[in-house]
Amino acid sequence: MTKIRVYQLAKKLGMSSKELMMKLHELDVNIESHMNTLEDEVVDLLTELVNEEKDSKDKKKNSNKNSDVKDKNEDKQKEKNVIHIGEKITVKDLADKIKVNPTQLISKLITLGVMAAINQEIDFDTASIVAAEYGYEVKSIQVEEDKVEEDLLDFEDAPETLQPRPPIVTVMGHVDHGKTSLLDAIRKTNITAREAGGITQHIGASTVTINDKKIVFLDTPGHEAFTSMRARGAQVTDIAVLVVAADDGVMPQTVEAINHAKAANVPIIVAINKIDKYEANPERVKQELAEHGLLPEEWGGDTIFVPVSALKKQGIDELLEMILLVAEMQELKANPNRKAMGTIIEAKLDKGRGPVATVIVQKGTLNVGDAVIAGVAHGRIRAMIDDKGRRIKKATPSMPVEILDLSEVPDAGEHLYVVESDKKAREIAEKRKEKLRTEQLKATQKVSLDALFEQIKKGEVKDLNIIIKADVKGSIEAVKQALEKLSTEEVKVKTIHSGVGAITESDIMLASASNAIIVGFNVRPTTPAMDLAKREKVDVRTYRIIYNAIEDIEAAIKGMLEPEYKEVILGRAEVRATFKIPNVGVVAGIYVQQGKITRNSKIRLLRDNIVIHEGTISSLKRFKDDVREILTGYEGGLGIENYNDIKEGDIIEAYTLEEVKR
Repeated sequence: MTKIRVYQLAKKLGMSSKELMMKLHELDVNIESHMNTLEDEVVDLLTELVNEEKDSKDKKKNSNKNSDVKDKNEDKQKEKNVIHIGEKITVKDLADKIKVNPTQLISKLITLGVMAAINQEIDFDTASIVAAEYGYEVKSIQVEEDKVEEDLLDFEDAPETLQPRPPIVTVMGHVDHGKTSLLDAIRKTNITAREAGGITQHIGASTVTINDKKIVFLDTPGHEAFTSMRARGAQVTDIAVLVVAADDGVMPQTVEAINHAKAANVPIIVAINKIDKYEANPERVKQELAEHGLLPEEWGGDTIFVPVSALKKQGIDELLEMILLVAEMQELKANPNRKAMGTIIEAKLDKGRGPVATVIVQKGTLNVGDAVIAGVAHGRIRAMIDDKGRRIKKATPSMPVEILDLSEVPDAGEHLYVVESDKKAREIAEKRKEKLRTEQLKATQKVSLDALFEQIKKGEVKDLNIIIKADVKGSIEAVKQALEKLSTEEVKVKTIHSGVGAITESDIMLASASNAIIVGFNVRPTTPAMDLAKREKVDVRTYRIIYNAIEDIEAAIKGMLEPEYKEVILGRAEVRATFKIPNVGVVAGIYVQQGKITRNSKIRLLRDNIVIHEGTISSLKRFKDDVREILTGYEGGLGIENYNDIKEGDIIEAYTLEEVKR
């Protein structure tokens, strides 16, 4: 008789593999994973136990109903002593709400040092204090309105309404390790063979089918799915597939992908690609990934590793089967019979069609004609297009669709909700726009070293997340250990990501999503990363000496950081040519790419975004004339004080130090 695997028996018994494995451990049956086979006696014993438990659960249902009714009555009793007011309220109105005589309330206010007549207003805090004297809790109307809106738009469904939904998967990994090739192989193997035309267009996501079960793959860049969306509180991905080339091993972007997935608390399946190559060494890949916390199941860990070849179409079906198995362990469910809620994964302004957004439906069913709200965008869905380019009338949980007829382009990561009418959608959108304007005026403060001590005192910071980038790996480990030793009872210093090379846009987005500070050693941010850091208000600190960073963070934690000067970047120029001039040295022929280069500015010389030299300008010329500055788009000649090792392709970054007012 053929032996049955753990996950196969779980399906037969109508339970998850996770639940079945727990029962096996309770029975002291030695298993390591859901792929293990079971003896006939164990199968019979488990079947009998599961059937007995089902019978006992049915008996408990009726007894639980009475206790639920009792709990609801108690909750109602608690809510009786809660009142809702605005920022201010008159003494008379407050007296009416807490059911006391206005004269009695005025006397109570006098004892609290507040002189107010019956028609005078008192503020929210005073009203809260005096109401508490009479056993009432005061809540803000605005907070309550926001909560009501949130509860109406998104709410938890009753367990009995939930139905299984397809998993949503993001493929991540280092460049050239075969992410795109793997996705193409999956599509061709599982779609084109069965459906005429296959995928005719990309809408940010695609759906494949295996054994009559669907899997949704996000086509958006992996890091975007884990950062820009997470920054807005959106969690779309259920499973991350980490692609690692068998002939190349773990690379910087591999580590970056692991950290992004871990930060989002998403299970990882490793696809070891390119196993068809002569140089392939899957065991080395497993060893390297084990050092980053991904231990294979056969080594006693809990990470699934699948050897594949996107080129030869090998291992594709097994990878898909493992995705379904991990999804089963997660018990992914949603209620399709309610107003839809989803997440925007891509959005653009199309010349012919106007604002177009791709949505992953997460709860409910989205229909053509539904009135929707997504951030500050709203509208009534005029048309929906699926990942095959077909017009459809409805979309169920986990289904990706493109929608038309929104008022404007929403941001990726915004939640989309169905509301009862166009009027309601407009009202919510206007309220959100007003709130956004207010928040922008307040300029929400992200964590920074300058304000760290104050934030710690206010209880706003408990973990100080740090991203470390350096020119060599040895520096990273030394810095990581030194910084994490600075942890105190009030704040824990935690390195959430580290890597070799320039500070990139991906680093900035991870820092924004995780409220982290970026610390760089002998490296600089790329120009796009600098612009993004300003927009996202991410604190980026760069150093040439490790101890300076340690001293800064230690001083910030202790509240002693007193920055005297602030660095202001003026501009960047590319070295297009070099000239040796007798009695002068090497002069660089430069083209100013951004900002300006001034004669009295300090400069740093970058080669592949690594800082080679810091110094001052000895000469700055336009043609033969000495000039005070050269602006964007112009060429000129630049000499560096006592330094001649300048090469074509180098970048010269000009900056000044401005004194910070105290």
